[in-house]
Amino acid sequence: MNRVKKTFSIKDLENLSGVKAHTIRIWEKRYGLLAPERTKTNIRLYSLSSLQKLLNIALLNENGVKISKIAKIPESEIAEHVNQITEHSRVKLKPLNAFKMAMVNFDEKLFIDTYNELKNSETFENVITDVFFPFLAELGLLWQTDSINPAHEHFITHLIKQKIILETESLQTTTPSKNDKVFVLFLPENEIHEIGLLFLNYEVVRKGYKSIYLGQAVPLDILTNLKAHYSNLIFVSYFTVSPTKDQIESYVSDFETIVNTNGTFQLWLLGQQTQYLGKQKLPKHIKTFTSIEELTKKLI
Repeated sequence: MNRVKKTFSIKDLENLSGVKAHTIRIWEKRYGLLAPERTKTNIRLYSLSSLQKLLNIALLNENGVKISKIAKIPESEIAEHVNQITEHSRVKLKPLNAFKMAMVNFDEKLFIDTYNELKNSETFENVITDVFFPFLAELGLLWQTDSINPAHEHFITHLIKQKIILETESLQTTTPSKNDKVFVLFLPENEIHEIGLLFLNYEVVRKGYKSIYLGQAVPLDILTNLKAHYSNLIFVSYFTVSPTKDQIESYVSDFETIVNTNGTFQLWLLGQQTQYLGKQKLPKHIKTFTSIEELTKKLI
């Protein structure tokens, strides 16, 4: 079955482009910028090429080009005008739009080409923080509004994970230069949102430390196996959806009881669920961070 999404509602276009549906209708009526098909019940349906055109129009408009001027640009030349703007600035909308198109059309080649183009002018860290993280934040909203489906999310997040793993692997060809700490990165049970933890792993390795990456859905009793091998462990976890608000206090307590029986190891925590921790009551060896950037500074 072909799962490529070929038609979009005006609400889909609004969610994917950031241009309000009312504005899209005005641009259609006043300037003829888009020409949707209509169902028998007069509902607008837009093609992939219409989505691409709208993304380019939105980029030009957000960078100071009046819509009346855009309307006079031949359709075949719109992409070239986008290129001119993005070549002379640090505009991130162009790759964001390309990644959206790659996701919607399950287009791995477009993803790779866009990523490689970014890497020619940006550091890997900037690609992650300035492009991928904002893109992933927007992804959640698109999924909630049914503009994309879980297949789209799985496809694009898998490709992003691949890039982080490859960059991390390229650093692991040398022996860690620092041996005062060993980092154990893991996600709790029922937590599968891994990209943030993968990037943390990359940063730990880049800073010269040994990293033991355990990944998704790790029971606490598995962590106890590492205690016999290392005495200088720092456990790092990322709470995106799990443990829940009602479970997080007991989870930290269980970590202390099961893993950190002597209070000799540190536990570093990130993610939106940490807001539900009573941070004033936490022992000194348990630290919370509001961002990956904040934690990374702690590594220096």
